[in-house]
Amino acid sequence: MSISSPICREVLAKTMWWNVLTPAQMERVEAELVERSIPAGSFACRKGDPVEHWMGVSDGLLKMSSVSPEGKTVTFTGMLAGGWFGEGSLLKTEPRRYDVVALRDSTLACMPRATFNWLLDTSIAFNRFLLMQLNARLGLFISLVEYDRMLDTDARVARCLAALFNPYLNPVASRQLPLSQEEIGYLCSTSRQRANQALQVLEKAGLVKVEYGGITILDMDGLRGFGA
Repeated sequence: MSISSPICREVLAKTMWWNVLTPAQMERVEAELVERSIPAGSFACRKGDPVEHWMGVSDGLLKMSSVSPEGKTVTFTGMLAGGWFGEGSLLKTEPRRYDVVALRDSTLACMPRATFNWLLDTSIAFNRFLLMQLNARLGLFISLVEYDRMLDTDARVARCLAALFNPYLNPVASRQLPLSQEEIGYLCSTSRQRANQALQVLEKAGLVKVEYGGITILDMDGLRGFGA
């Protein structure tokens, strides 16, 4: 189903790359996007699937992860409204190398491969954005190795929350995150109870404020450096 213009404009306005396009490019992108609804707990896409779309989160919350043959789950990142993913697999023309699961009812905007490639061919500004996004994603994945090997759970939760504010991966406008403690646990690969303990530590340190239905980030630099 084609995504309707009002929804599309609202979604695309949250992204960094939309406003660098020409009016003609905007018109084609808007016309060729399709919309998918993903119920909570369902797969938006699965490891090994062919990749035919670049995907953006219109609404909701998703988790990018992978499961080893031994059954161990590794969570790479969470994705909020405004974030786009799947560009690496499109560029390399390879099967998807991770699962994406909706942690709550979510909506995706899907850009066909042909449209994505056309933007690469016609927009220097889009290419520049994509280069910066790939660099940001590489930095995130390198930091995940550090988190897993060198940091305790409190620090992992702090860094995980801070990572949600990378403008190229999750262009979140507000420092108020409507995330439950269970959702934070999923994103940080820990239990809800342990996530709650970590949030209490971070709140006592003056870095976050834990509220009903979410948290507010008070000190972004402190979160990014917590446990260093």
